[in-house]
Amino acid sequence: MRDITAGTERKELQEAIMEDERVESHPYAFHVSGPRNLSSLNWRDLFNSIPIHSSFRKNGNYKRTVMACFIQAVYLLELDRQENRNEETALAPKWWIPFKYKLGKTLIDERDGSIYGAIFEWDRAAAMADLILLRPNGAPRAVLALRGTLLKSPTIRRDIEDDLRFLAWESLKGSVRFHGALEALKSISERYGSSNIAIAGHSLGAGFALQVGKALAKEGIHVETHLFNPPSVSLAMSFRIFGEKAGFVWKRFKSMLPSRGEDEGSVVEEQKNTFAGISKWVPHLYVNNSDYICCYYTDSPGEENNGGRENAVPTNEQAAAKLFVMSKGKQKFLEAHGLEQWWSDDVELQLVLHNSKLISRQLKSLYSLPAQQQSQAKPL
Repeated sequence: MRDITAGTERKELQEAIMEDERVESHPYAFHVSGPRNLSSLNWRDLFNSIPIHSSFRKNGNYKRTVMACFIQAVYLLELDRQENRNEETALAPKWWIPFKYKLGKTLIDERDGSIYGAIFEWDRAAAMADLILLRPNGAPRAVLALRGTLLKSPTIRRDIEDDLRFLAWESLKGSVRFHGALEALKSISERYGSSNIAIAGHSLGAGFALQVGKALAKEGIHVETHLFNPPSVSLAMSFRIFGEKAGFVWKRFKSMLPSRGEDEGSVVEEQKNTFAGISKWVPHLYVNNSDYICCYYTDSPGEENNGGRENAVPTNEQAAAKLFVMSKGKQKFLEAHGLEQWWSDDVELQLVLHNSKLISRQLKSLYSLPAQQQSQAKPL
C-alpha cells in the first residue's frame, strides 16, 4: 500500500515539475516574450529623479510599455481561464506584478463568460517593498485595459460579432462590452479622480477604449487614453454610397449585421454635442503603417497638421490626437498588428499631433459647435 502511495506521489511530483517547465518555456511567459529593458528603467528610478525633470508623463516609452503589458495580461487572463491554469501556473500575473500593480477587477462578457478587460490598481504594499514610498508622478492609480479579438473557440463568436459591428457601423455602442467598459471606467474615475486613471486597448479593445473615452469626454470627464492598433477599416461609408444606388441590397446587408445599438435620434444628438471637451481630451494612438486595420488613421485631410508641437490646441472642427507612427518599413500583417511591437527595445516612433480624416470623423462632435451655436458665439 505504501509503495502505491509513494508511486502516486512521485507521479504527481513529476507532473508538477513538467507543468512548471511548460509554463517557464511558454511563448507568452513574461520572461520569454516580455520587455527586456525593465532593469534599466522603472518606477523607482523615475521617482528618485523627480520633482523637477522627470514627470512620468514625459517618459512615454516606459508608460507605453506598461500599458501594452497590461493589455497582454488581459489576453492571458482569458487564456488562463480557457486552459484551466491555477494560481501557480497562470501566465497573466507576471505581466502586471513587475510594474507594482495588482488586479482589481476583471470584466466578464455575460454572453460567453469570457474576460475582455481588467482593472489594474497601484499596489502600494508592493511599491513600498521596493522602497517606493510614494506613487510616482504620472503613474495612474488605476488602469482599465481591454483586449482585442482572440481567435479561440470559447470567445471567437462574440469577438467577431463586435468586429463586424464596428466594420458595419463604426460604432460599438450596441455591445454589452461597451456598457461594461463604460461603467468600469466611470467607477474608477469616481473612486480615484479622472486625472489619476487611464484606459488602454489593443485592436478591437482599442475601438472600445476610444468610444468609451469619447463618451466620458462628452460629460467633461477627460481620461488618459492609449490606443494600440485601433481599428480604422470600416465598410459603413462605402456601403452607404453603394446603398444610394441600390437601396434594397444595402438594407438587406444591414439586416444581416449586429444592431447598431443606438437610434437615429441619438446619432443626430451626438453630432450636435457641444465642444465643452475641446483640447482637454487628446487620445494617444499607436499605429503601424503596415497594418491595414489601423493604417488609415495616418491619412491627411490635406490641411497642415500641428507637427510635433506638444501643446498645440485644436481649433473648432479640427480634432486632434497624439499619433505615434511605427517607422520600421514594410512588415507582415501579423507582426504589424501585434501588441508585442509596442514594448520592443528597438521601436522607433514618430509623434505628431494629427488631424487626419478618420480622427476628425471619430472626434468631430467633441471639437465642433452646432451651427446655431457657432452663429451666436462671440469672441471673448
